[in-house]
Amino acid sequence: MQPGKILVSHHDDSYLIKLVGDVRVTLCTSLNNYIEAIFKDGHVSEVVTDMLETDAVDSTTLGLLAKLAIYCEEHFGIKPTVFCNDESIYQTLEVMGLDEIFDIIQGDHPEEEGCQELSEIESEVEEIRDRVLEAHRLLSLLNDRNQREFVDLIRALEQGG
Repeated sequence: MQPGKILVSHHDDSYLIKLVGDVRVTLCTSLNNYIEAIFKDGHVSEVVTDMLETDAVDSTTLGLLAKLAIYCEEHFGIKPTVFCNDESIYQTLEVMGLDEIFDIIQGDHPEEEGCQELSEIESEVEEIRDRVLEAHRLLSLLNDRNQREFVDLIRALEQGG
């Protein structure tokens, strides 16, 4: 499995987030910062997450993507799209309830142009804990299964460890 990286591009009012390799919590601060930059743009017409080259993705990353989708629906009136051909990852997206907040397409996507890699940002433990907590709280809102799955983790994080 190749190490994870996140590539991004922005053209006009469209954003692309491409997850490559094994995308884990170590990239959560970089991903969150990019998502926050999208939120600050008042004119977003499309957000696409490309998972065609994703080998694995952790729940923190999925929670941050949920944050993105919920915000896009509430503030921009759009439902983001995910491209995913890997059956295991697709099933994870469904089980986690992300199919309710994303249009998930199993197929090729339009070519991306001018992608730049997000740098992994060195983060304090407290900041990472906050991102993990936020991500799992959001996932818990999506369905009862997630709520049961993450209740202990959320409690532990809320108690500081």
